[in-house]
Amino acid sequence: MAFKVKTLLLLSFFSLALLVSLHQARATKSYNVTRFKGRKELSGCNLFIGSWVIDPSHPLYESSTCPFIDAEFDCQKYGRPDNQYLKYSWKPDSCALPRLDGVDFLNRWRGKKIMFVGDSLSLNMWESLSCILHASVPNAATSFVRREALSTVTFQDYALTITLYRTPYLVDINREEAGRVLTLDSIQAGNAWIGMDMLIFNSWHWWTHTGNSQGWDYIRDGPNLLKDMDRFEAFYKGMTTWARWVDQNVDPTKTKVFFQGISPTHYQGQEWNQPRKSCSGELEPLAGSTYPAGLPPAANIVNKVLKNMKNKVYLLDITLLSQLRKDAHPSVYSGEHAGNDCSHWCLPGLPDTWNELLNAALIM
Repeated sequence: MAFKVKTLLLLSFFSLALLVSLHQARATKSYNVTRFKGRKELSGCNLFIGSWVIDPSHPLYESSTCPFIDAEFDCQKYGRPDNQYLKYSWKPDSCALPRLDGVDFLNRWRGKKIMFVGDSLSLNMWESLSCILHASVPNAATSFVRREALSTVTFQDYALTITLYRTPYLVDINREEAGRVLTLDSIQAGNAWIGMDMLIFNSWHWWTHTGNSQGWDYIRDGPNLLKDMDRFEAFYKGMTTWARWVDQNVDPTKTKVFFQGISPTHYQGQEWNQPRKSCSGELEPLAGSTYPAGLPPAANIVNKVLKNMKNKVYLLDITLLSQLRKDAHPSVYSGEHAGNDCSHWCLPGLPDTWNELLNAALIM
């Protein structure tokens, strides 16, 4: 009897030891998997899925101390009464967005040439980056040249030039006997973009303009001269011409190429389930990381074009995170510009985040 009890006790002991051993093995295995997944998620972080959070360290500069801001973007100067829109920071779900260190950026791009190419949303982003860098070295020597098509900020102590080339369609508008012709298969203007160390392209908003704000009289689609055509089809053909230009003229080992992504407007409140509203009077972003109206069709066109390119172009996928910022437009606080501007963005403001994302794409 005593032997039987002793045997049972030994079996219980060994069973318990085996269970403990298995539990430890599972724990070790689980720990290793967690660490592996953590590294994988960090290296494959999606910077563009996340939400907006209050960050007391923002804004990254004051509009009153930046000499590069146009009146149409200087919302505080022109009477915007609230300032919470200045305090938001973008927080990706799967990693941390590094803060843009202006001095570090200037040193990394010392002696280089950066160019923004596109419309007034490129202007927004160009002025934002110039302001961020200026705030980091307020006593550094700078020069500032503004022209209709080509404008440049130079940080002379760092021999860094940041240029804006204004061309709202990327493809050319040519003067013909018929008038101004948007030529979908021509980019002669691209000669000015060659030799840059970084190019950030943008286009879309002007493709939808009609009436007096339309920048052309006719469209040339191959041999055909058209009074008008489907604007999405025209945009796709123009973007395809741009993509071909990049593939043929840009050496990706020497030049980093970005596409800014589609910047949304907030004129139609039904897009965020508030049909009687626009951006005017909006004081905070939409919560979460979804936009009721979904992505605009132009974003799908951009994705399609980039996917078919030979050269890798980094998409700054700003659309969704910008859709959430119905509060960040100048609305009526845009200098001498009449009307309700729900298209451009206040500075400081959302374009600063676009530049933080640009910086993250360069260093992560």
